[in-house]
Amino acid sequence: MTVDASGDWKRWHEEREAQVSAPYGPLALTGTLPQCLGRPGGTPTVEDHPDGLLPGVPGIWAADGDGVRLTVTAADGLAVDGEPFAGEIHLAADREPAARVTLGERRLVVLVREGVWGVRDYDPAAATRRAFRGIDATPYDPRWSVPGRFTPYDDRQAVRVDTADGVERALVLAGELAFTVAGRELTLQVAEQADGRLWAVFADPTSGHTSYRFRFLYSAAPDADGSTTVDLNRAQLPPCAFADHFICPFPPPGNTLGLAVEAGERLLV
Repeated sequence: MTVDASGDWKRWHEEREAQVSAPYGPLALTGTLPQCLGRPGGTPTVEDHPDGLLPGVPGIWAADGDGVRLTVTAADGLAVDGEPFAGEIHLAADREPAARVTLGERRLVVLVREGVWGVRDYDPAAATRRAFRGIDATPYDPRWSVPGRFTPYDDRQAVRVDTADGVERALVLAGELAFTVAGRELTLQVAEQADGRLWAVFADPTSGHTSYRFRFLYSAAPDADGSTTVDLNRAQLPPCAFADHFICPFPPPGNTLGLAVEAGERLLV
């Protein structure tokens, strides 16, 4: 173990705890209302909230083409871009957890998933945030940081996977990441982030026992020859470990490793 690698991991762990417990981090999410507004074009989802009234959220919210139409009165107490607002406004999807619409300290984030519009409610006073005591994570061990090789698919593959809210959704996979740990040759199917980083959703024999039921793993964007580093010391809890209202994807077929990954983030303290 090098001092630098161990120190880098410790800083990463501290930053992770600060990020998830921030005023508008994952622990502040108190509600997600997907499929509540309808699909682009304004067709309401009748069985949910056809009148545009969302539980605990003022105003009338309705899907409207490529965004959401919000209608409010002064009595609703909503602000848009930091200023009290009354009237009607068309909203595009926000960059989470940023939000144009606020209610006091709460942020009402407009989102779209597979063509369905919804609203997320972030509240710094959330009980989950107040109760947070930290993330149980295994100290850095250099044996869990190994070379990896990314092999892209000829065409990206969209697979349907279960998600944390019980709905099956698409997960777009870019290729396979191969690596060797403790003499075991392993592979993970990975997605590719906008910045080139690789992202895997995986489980292992510790999942649901000494670690959360699945975890996320990010690796640096591969070099031209596909080489990168797979650092399982930085396996992390998915957002749905911090709040029930996230719709995290479950591991795709083939991403349950046969090796117990006794590394990285494990559970909430």
